[in-house]
Amino acid sequence: MAAASAAYWLAEHPAIVGFRWSPTHLWCSTWAFLLGFLASYVALCLALDAFLGAALRRRKPLPLGPFPAAHALLMAAVSAAIFAGTLLSAVAEIRDTRWSWRGRSRTTPFRWLLCFPPGTRSSGRVFFWSYAYYLSRYLHAARGVFAVLRRRRGASARVFAHAASVAMAFLWLEFSQSFQVLAILASTLTHTVAFVFRFWVGAGLPAARAARGAPVALACQLALLGCNLACHVGVVWMHFGAVGGGCSGIGAWVFNTLLNAALLWVFLHCYGKRGVCDDDGGATVKKEL
Repeated sequence: MAAASAAYWLAEHPAIVGFRWSPTHLWCSTWAFLLGFLASYVALCLALDAFLGAALRRRKPLPLGPFPAAHALLMAAVSAAIFAGTLLSAVAEIRDTRWSWRGRSRTTPFRWLLCFPPGTRSSGRVFFWSYAYYLSRYLHAARGVFAVLRRRRGASARVFAHAASVAMAFLWLEFSQSFQVLAILASTLTHTVAFVFRFWVGAGLPAARAARGAPVALACQLALLGCNLACHVGVVWMHFGAVGGGCSGIGAWVFNTLLNAALLWVFLHCYGKRGVCDDDGGATVKKEL
């Protein structure tokens, strides 16, 4: 009964099944809102970083109390819910539509996960959870503000990384971009693990002192980068050779690839130097030169 109830609320509810991406009926769904948020977010964080740099000569972090730990717990719960909903919805979509693949195309469940057929519209179960993931990027962007307030090295790079993450999630919905299901599953799974760890350390729970030195966030980011790279290679292979007609949203995918390259630079910038700390105030990742 519990499994059936979870499947209904996460994949079979009429609001989920009948979801349709619409700039006129959904929150935060217009280009004007996206560009306005990105400009305001980046400008505010950079201005705050410059002000703190001028007011505080030393890189003394501002005390934030329990807010980062509470935010980490909230992000862990949201990420876990989106992961479960996306997984159940993908299974339901494959179950309900695989009959239409027979005879007229060579689409398989694996190919559908990597390469939406051309003409795919942003509607249905998986796009409902893609929209939920997009909204969660705004909540996730608070980590950039925390990094600035804590005077972390590379805070500006983190701010741009969070802004790019919001833009990518918007493009997934706007252009029905391929491979987003696997990307959301990988991202929410790693975020769940990373944010549970951040909450554990930030809240000072038992064994937290011993766990502070564990590179959990680094391991999660490496796993996510590896998954994204594999998915990008799969999309290229299917669009140009394995699937007739190509994949949906390939133009947005090219821009997405450029943003992922920028995120890779941010990752190398943050972890390629000595004494660069994670934005949760946890472990300090040191690299011996």
